Amino acid sequence: MNLKELYQEIILDHGKNPRNLGKTENFNKDASGHNPLCGDKVHVFLKLDENKKVEDISFEGQGCAISMASASIMTDLVKGKEENEVKEIVKDFLEMIKEAPELKSKNLKDDEKTKLMCLSGVKQYPMRVKCATLSWHTLTTAIDKTQDEINKGNN
Repeated sequence: MNLKELYQEIILDHGKNPRNLGKTENFNKDASGHNPLCGDKVHVFLKLDENKKVEDISFEGQGCAISMASASIMTDLVKGKEENEVKEIVKDFLEMIKEAPELKSKNLKDDEKTKLMCLSGVKQYPMRVKCATLSWHTLTTAIDKTQDEINKGNN
């Protein structure tokens, strides 16, 4: 199996069987995101412990396979990480998905980088970049609680 096939398999698996789908019990941070151009919607629920470590994370939403796979992969990767690590991973992912050739994060293991890199192909399709990044921007909003809803149609 070549790398492109592996990436497609990961996206299909997470798109059809999203991890952490549902509403985290006793969440203490949340945010909604919406991409009106394609209809993708996501709501991220986050439970940070007293040390700002992600104790639990989940999402609810609907959208294309890229959007759902990205949210699923994101929730898998940030669970158990500290807030500052999560912010660094989000920044690294957003740079990679838009222009950087690879991930630089020291907070990700090699297998986690492979999962994230499977989304790198969307940079060839600008409209799909919004699908892949919606949940990541929404996670940042949930952590910072800067606004109630992310609207990717305006960005």
